[in-house]
Amino acid sequence: MITIAIANQKGGVGKTTTAINIATAMAATGWSTLLIDLDPQGNASTGMGVGADARDDSSYDLLVGDAELGDCIQPTDIPNLDIVPATVDLSGAEIELVSVEDRTSRLSDVLGRHSGHDICFIDCPPSLGLLTLNALGAADTLLVPLQCEFFALEGLSQLLQTVERVQQRFNPDLGIIGVVLTMFDRRNRLTDQVADDVRDCLGQLVFEAVIPRNVRLSEAPSHGMPALVYDHSCAGSRAYIALARELIGRLPEKRKAA
Repeated sequence: MITIAIANQKGGVGKTTTAINIATAMAATGWSTLLIDLDPQGNASTGMGVGADARDDSSYDLLVGDAELGDCIQPTDIPNLDIVPATVDLSGAEIELVSVEDRTSRLSDVLGRHSGHDICFIDCPPSLGLLTLNALGAADTLLVPLQCEFFALEGLSQLLQTVERVQQRFNPDLGIIGVVLTMFDRRNRLTDQVADDVRDCLGQLVFEAVIPRNVRLSEAPSHGMPALVYDHSCAGSRAYIALARELIGRLPEKRKAA
């Protein structure tokens, strides 16, 4: 199973929207896909139509309890797509994990025993605490949503420093599969300037597909469904389909063949 963490310590950059829709796009192309909601806000769970009252065993139980991944997986209405939902209990997980000896490898240990899916996406919280460290420790690679705004590069440099520390201490094989530009608004000159700066800085690491500001993308979570289901022809959905196509092209050939 390929495990991809979707992370950026800055909030409001489109992590959860990206997690929901890229997972849906991958499932639609035939990949057996798992989405793990590791954000205490549980927005990925809500956005996939999993209500709070339907979340029994959750990502909290994976990290703090003794639950196995199979105990926490729930099917979604999307064929080939399952989810491990988050509950409000996850907000206390960081405090509870502080005194645990293997606090940064809990998720890695659980995922290492699972082989029921082709690919797994982890929706991380907007911080670089123990929850995100668990995700980075368990992941093969990192997908970074980056909002096209003035402070984008500053936040990105902090994240890249954290990735280097994780590589040195927990997960030497962690890579970055790409950076995706989100909330792109062609009417705003600053958006183009930021996009150019990011591409100049990171080159081929930046995906060609960009995610536009789009009303339908914003509306879809309130209906408990990904934008690709809510309105598959809107600009946001088309952008995520293009992103999924690029992502598949960057995955290792032996994994794609499997």
